[in-house]
Amino acid sequence: MDAHEQDSFREFVATRSSALLKTAVLLSGGDRHAGEDLLQNALVKAAGRWQRIDEPEAYVRRILYRQQVSRWRLKWPRRELAVAEPPERAASGDGTAAAELRIVMRGALAKLTARQRTVLVLRYYEDLPEAEVAAVLGCSVGTVRSTTHRSLARLRGLAPELAQLDRSGPAGAFPHSRDFSPMEVSP
Repeated sequence: MDAHEQDSFREFVATRSSALLKTAVLLSGGDRHAGEDLLQNALVKAAGRWQRIDEPEAYVRRILYRQQVSRWRLKWPRRELAVAEPPERAASGDGTAAAELRIVMRGALAKLTARQRTVLVLRYYEDLPEAEVAAVLGCSVGTVRSTTHRSLARLRGLAPELAQLDRSGPAGAFPHSRDFSPMEVSP
């Protein structure tokens, strides 16, 4: 990689790493450390091919998805104990409802299987159409649809308190099959 490509890569990392980290954290079930590892590995792979990449963000996101798929296809996946961690930035205003929503949603997402979580992140956080999700995951559109349906049903079962937030709290707080908005639960 020459000096111009190094500068280009550094600029990409500086400008897009926070958005990519949010996706990586969601893909890893809300575990920030696992998300950071996932993103770091993806950036290392992208750096090796930087001069041949036309759309860097799409390329890195695809690496993230594929690495996560590879992780949950392992015969003996690594299991780590998730622990509570203090917030890294101060919230402006009260923020209690938003914090409560993030905690509940993160806990519920962490209880989903990696495949269910990945499908939900691709469909609703990344806003990919079913056909693209199927292409990324290497499965049929029908599999994406059925996994999405089962994942949302399980998410609703794991976090019934989100139904009350939906009725009394901010719009879109509880995920429905077409309006799941984890932007409100960003890490």
